Amino acid sequence: MTEKSAARIAVIADTSLQRHVLQQALSGSGYQVVLNSDPARLDEDALGACETDLWLVDLAQSEDSPLVDSLLERVTAPVLFGEGHAPERHSENYPRWERRLFGKLKKLIGDPSQAVGPSLAALLAEAQRPARLELPPALAATPLAAGEPARQVWLLAASLGGPAAVKAFLDALPGGLPVGFVYAQHIDPSFEAALPQAVGRHSQWHVTAARHGEPIRCGEVVVAPISRELGFCDERLMQIAERGWPEPYSPSIDQMMLNLAQQFGAECGVISFSGMGSDGSAAAAYVRRQGGAIWTQRGDSCVCPSMPDSLREGGYSSFSADPRELAAALVSHLAEQCR
Repeated sequence: MTEKSAARIAVIADTSLQRHVLQQALSGSGYQVVLNSDPARLDEDALGACETDLWLVDLAQSEDSPLVDSLLERVTAPVLFGEGHAPERHSENYPRWERRLFGKLKKLIGDPSQAVGPSLAALLAEAQRPARLELPPALAATPLAAGEPARQVWLLAASLGGPAAVKAFLDALPGGLPVGFVYAQHIDPSFEAALPQAVGRHSQWHVTAARHGEPIRCGEVVVAPISRELGFCDERLMQIAERGWPEPYSPSIDQMMLNLAQQFGAECGVISFSGMGSDGSAAAAYVRRQGGAIWTQRGDSCVCPSMPDSLREGGYSSFSADPRELAAALVSHLAEQCR
């Protein structure tokens, strides 16, 4: 498996704030910004010399300009006129603006999450078995019945850099915890089959595909389907819908958070690992209102911190740490509940 280079985007915007927001959003979602300029500083030679896969034009003044006319006439790469003035990054309107923009980009130049797949080869070849955390006496004294449905379910949400982070988290967790997981990973469908083995091969957790009509059980990690939405019925049994996830993310972490919190309420939690974009930010307030916890991977331990950063900056994350520390905190949290 070979790494796919990031799609290149040239940005033309006539306000410095818009250029700054677009630079952050595009870079944080895995795209390569090769030009970010005020139209007043560009000429036809600069347009011709720029090697890009897409031109993103976002002009507050007027799109009827000689530069835009020349761009449409001369370039061979697609030209996308932007979504208008970008909201503040922490506003409730920002996730909707970002989803609209990236939905269009995904259709025109592909999905950066495809870059996640090749990293699975390294995880499958990894031989090291890190030290596992001890099961606290409070939990060891009340062993679980095999296959018991999980009353408490946590979502492991990830994108670029996610598989390695989730694997480190699961490697550290001891078996015998009264919890189950849903794992939602932005990834190309061609790598979906390899994901469970790659993240679960050294852990005591059974990583498996979702099963329609069955509960999530203690001791297992259910991988959310890539092409079809995963929800729950009133009895908390998994429901795999015929429909796909809402654009532009597959799976949609926002939708998975909504579906989980609707049925599990305060008995659910979310851990946002390394990833691109801000998927999860739109649903975070609902999860918190339902009583669910939201934790995040610390930025300096992420391959790409954009996704957990957006939750932290929005004030939704109550705890942040590296993957092993997150595992230790969850063990302590469950032991305290048991006491």
